[in-house]
This record gives sequence, structure tokens and C-alpha cells, in this order.
Amino acid sequence: MRKLIAPLALLLASVPAHAQTPAGSVEGDAILQDFAFTSGEKLPELRMHYTTLGTPQRDAKGEITNAVMILHGTGGTGKQFFQPQFANELFGPGQPLDTAKYYIILPDNLGHGASSKPSDGLRMKFPRYDYDDMVSAQYRMLTEKLGVKKLKLILGTSMGCMHAFVWAQTYPDFAEKLAPFACLPVEIAGQNRMWRTLSIDAIKADPLWQDGNYTSPPAAGLRTAASLSLIAGANPYALQVQYPTREAAEKYKDEAFARTYGRNDANDIIYQLDASRTYNPWPHLEKIDVPVLWINSADDFINPPAYGITEQAAARMPTTRFILIPASPETKGHSTHTWAKFWKDDLAKLMAK
Repeated sequence: MRKLIAPLALLLASVPAHAQTPAGSVEGDAILQDFAFTSGEKLPELRMHYTTLGTPQRDAKGEITNAVMILHGTGGTGKQFFQPQFANELFGPGQPLDTAKYYIILPDNLGHGASSKPSDGLRMKFPRYDYDDMVSAQYRMLTEKLGVKKLKLILGTSMGCMHAFVWAQTYPDFAEKLAPFACLPVEIAGQNRMWRTLSIDAIKADPLWQDGNYTSPPAAGLRTAASLSLIAGANPYALQVQYPTREAAEKYKDEAFARTYGRNDANDIIYQLDASRTYNPWPHLEKIDVPVLWINSADDFINPPAYGITEQAAARMPTTRFILIPASPETKGHSTHTWAKFWKDDLAKLMAK
């Protein structure tokens, strides 16, 4: 029986058909007035869409005490966490993020999903946001709309993993614990920056793109971006085992590409991939003093373990437990971050602290 190898979150912006919205979930929008970007640009209103699970619990002062925020990766949405490999392992009775115990907040981050983004109308005139802007929008959504002044946990995958490191340094007392999965706390450089800019360059080089003012999607550029993301998010060990012949590999490739191609707007993809350009928590890792569960996987094309970065970083963060999940035909490449069976026991230990 063939197993699905989940591609990078860039290709998961649309919730798969098997990801059912849980009963009792609540959706809403935080309309943030006069939002100022680090670039100096401004929007009179910025919309942050979110979904919540569970019920807020309050202390004697009326403050919410059980909030958990989960942050998606590049191109994703909060609803991607309703996929069974995540939700069925974490949100049920007695599970690490039991919704009877925790108030779960799942944002569509700036530039993604139903939140404000270039494809809403401004196209390439949309403010050139970065990760600092995205975290600022999350903060304002929590404090201004949801009334949350303290989080029990920030769990972030891929881009959300990097956001967790930004949170730790920008709002160091806001989250009691952090669980960043599938990233490195360093500037986006080397191969990681290259595949991102190759995707951006391919879209911009497509004659149909027309400086972002296209009437038909720039199909050639989008094909290249989708192809790069498919490779970046896959587990090569599993691909070799499950598709050991040329015919099998090409058949799977065609099916995977058909499932993912064209799900995101071209301008949105450019902004999403470029938003990481200013990310670099490396100089201030010693300031992180809350319990951190940091997990990467050895089959991650985007964050390969041989760099030696994780060892150096973990040594500078004494409250951090770093785990490297060994590569196997069962792991999911970069997307191991969303398959909770690989790390939910470790998350349960973090929450029990």
C-alpha cells in the first residue's frame, strides 16, 4: 500500500478533503487598524483570520490562562492542522493539546489564507512584509481581538518554527513554552535562500506575470515553483523505497504535482517566500530562557543536520531540548513537523513541566 509523502506546507494552502473542520471550532477576523510595517509602509486595515478550538479559561482577574497558538508554514493556513496526522494525535481527550483543557488558536498568517494578502487586490503594491511584521500581526490579533495576554505554548512548524524564535526575542515573556519544529535559528542563506529565490525568479521571468498585473496565471513560473517545493518538502529515503522504478517515480510525481499545482496565487507566493529575508535570531539566542522543545528531522532537505548549526545553537540555549528525528522510510522529509506521531510524546512532556 502506497504511503503519502506530504510536500512542503507551501503546497498545503488548501485544506485537503480529508481534513474535516472539527465540531465546535470558531472562525473570526481581527481587523487591525493602522498597521505599520517594518518597511515604513502602512495599511489602514489589516485582516487576520483565525480559527479556535476549545474554550478560554480565566483566572480571578479575568485573564485567559489556557491559550495555545499553533503557527503554520509557508503557504499554509491554520486549517492545515485539522489533517488527521496532526489533529487526531493531539486534540482529543487526554492528548497533549486536549481541547477540553486548552484554548487553541490557529491563525492564517499575514499574506496567507483568509488574512490580508497581495491577491486581495493590491498585488505587488501590497506592503513588503517580513517575519517581524507577521509576528506583530499575531501579537495584535491575540491582544486586541482575543484578549490573550499570555500563552501556555507557541507551537510552530517550518515558517511557524521561525516565528516562534522571533516571538522568543520580541515578546520574551508572552509564551510560557515554545515548540519550534523544522527550522534553524539562523539567517536564511545558502541552499535555503537559493531555492526560494529560484522560485521567485521563475515566476517573475514568466512573460505572463507582467510585473504582477497578470490576467492569466503565469503557468510556467508557477510550475517551476511547485516543482522546487515538491522536491524541497520530500523525504528522499521514502521516495527511493516506495518508488524504486522509473515508472513508479514518474507516476507518483505526476499525481503529486496535479494535487498541488496552482493552489496559490503567484504574487502571494512571491511574498510568502521572500518574507524570510530579514529573519536572523542567531545573535540573541542566549536571551531565550523559557522551556523550548526544538525538533528537526534528519531527512529535511531545507534544514539538513550536517551543518552543525543545531549543536551550536542548542549549546547557547540552556532551557532548550533539541531532538533530531532519524531519517527512515516512515518519516516525511521537511513535513515530518506535521506528523505528530513522531513527536507527540515529547510535546506531552513539555506541557507537563
